[in-house]
Amino acid sequence: MNTQTSKAVQPGLLAPARERGLLWLLALIQFTVIMDFMVMMPLGPQIMQAFSIGPAGFAAAVSAYAWCSGLTGLFAATYIDRFDRRRLLLVVFGLFALSNLGCALASNFHLLLLARAFAGVTGGVLGPMVLAVIGDVIPESRRGAAMGVVMTSFSLASIAGVPAGVLLGAHFGWQAAFVLLTVLCVAIWFAAMRLVPSLTAHLAKTPPPLAQVLPNLLRLIAKPAHLRAFALTLSMVASNMIVIPFISPVLVANLGIAPDQIAWIYVAGGIATLFTARAIGKLADRHGKVRVFRWVAAFSILPFLFVTHLPALSFAAIVAFFPFFMVAASGRFIPMQALMTTVPEPQQRGAFMSIATAMQSLGVGLGSWVGGLLLGTGASGTIVGYGVNGWIAAALTVFGIVWVARVAPAPAPSPLATVVPAEAES
Repeated sequence: MNTQTSKAVQPGLLAPARERGLLWLLALIQFTVIMDFMVMMPLGPQIMQAFSIGPAGFAAAVSAYAWCSGLTGLFAATYIDRFDRRRLLLVVFGLFALSNLGCALASNFHLLLLARAFAGVTGGVLGPMVLAVIGDVIPESRRGAAMGVVMTSFSLASIAGVPAGVLLGAHFGWQAAFVLLTVLCVAIWFAAMRLVPSLTAHLAKTPPPLAQVLPNLLRLIAKPAHLRAFALTLSMVASNMIVIPFISPVLVANLGIAPDQIAWIYVAGGIATLFTARAIGKLADRHGKVRVFRWVAAFSILPFLFVTHLPALSFAAIVAFFPFFMVAASGRFIPMQALMTTVPEPQQRGAFMSIATAMQSLGVGLGSWVGGLLLGTGASGTIVGYGVNGWIAAALTVFGIVWVARVAPAPAPSPLATVVPAEAES
C-alpha cells in the first residue's frame, strides 16, 4: 500500500489530463444509468410477450425504477455526505451492475420487477454522487463546461447504447441488452478504481447524530433557496416527460412510422446533442448560467409545440427535425444543472443533489402519469390529445424561464477540497 501524504488543494488543481479522464468516466457512469432506464421502452413488446403481461404490467416495471430512484435519492441525502465520495461511488456502482445482472437473469415478471426496483434504488444514488464529485473537483467558473461533458452521456445513450441494446434484443432476446449493460458496468468500475480520487473535504465538519438526520433533512428541503431550486427542477423535468415518452407511440399510430425506424430518429437527435452539449456548457460559463438557460429554454418551446402538433411528414423530414428537438430538450438542463451545484453550501452539496435527483425522478413519474391521462385513442387507432401535452410543456417552460431568476447561488466560501490520489487507497 502506498502511503502518499494527502494534501489540500483548491478545486481545479487536479492535473488537466486527470480531470478530463475523471469527467469522461463520470459521463460513462451516467451513460449506463441513462441506457438502463431508456432501453426498457423499445424492449417493451418483447418483455410483454415473454412474461404474458399487458401494458399496465409493463408500465409498472418502468415506473418501479422511477419511483424507487426518487425515494432512494431522497433517502441518500441523509448519508451521502458521511462518506468519502470515491468509496461510496464504487460501492453503489457495483450494486448497480448487480441489478442489471438481475434483470438479465430474471425468470419471471416478479423477479424482473424486483430487479428494476433495485436498479432504481442504486441509480437514484449514482446521479447525485456524480454531481457532488463535479462540485467538489471542478471550480464554479468551469462547471458549465464540465456538465456539458457529463451530459454527453445522454447523447451516447441515444446514439449507441439504446440502439445496441435493441439490436441485441432483436437477435438474442431482451435479456441481451442487460447482459451488455452488466459487462459495461464492470469495465467502468475497474476504470473508476484508478481514476476517481478520494474526496473528503466535506467530512471536515462532523456529521450530526442519526437522531438529528431526519429533522436536518427536512430543514435542508425547507430552506427557501433550496425550495426554489427544487421547484425549477420539478417543472422542467415534468415539461419534458409530459411529451417525450409518447413521441414513439404517436409517430407509429398517427404517422405510420415503422417501429424499427424509430431508432434512427433517436440516433439523429443523439448525434446532434453530442456536438452541442459541450458548446452549451461553455456558453453557460461565458455568458452566465441563468442567461443561457433562458436562451435554450425559450428556443425549446417551438420544437415542443411542433412535435406535439405534427402534420403529415415524411420519415426523412422527421429525422431532419428531431435533432432540433433533442438539442432543445436536453440542452436546457446543462446550465440548469450547473446552476444547481452552486445553490447549496459545500458541506451540504451531496445531500442537496440527492434531493434534486429525487425531484427529477418525481418529475419523471408525474409528467409521464399526467401526460398519459391526457391522451386518448381515436376511432381509427390514432392517439388524440397530444397537442394539449405540448401546451402544458410550453407553459411549464415559461414558468421555468421566469422562475430561474429566483434560484441564487450560496454565498461563496473559500473551501479546500482534499484530494487523495487513488493510488494511495489500499
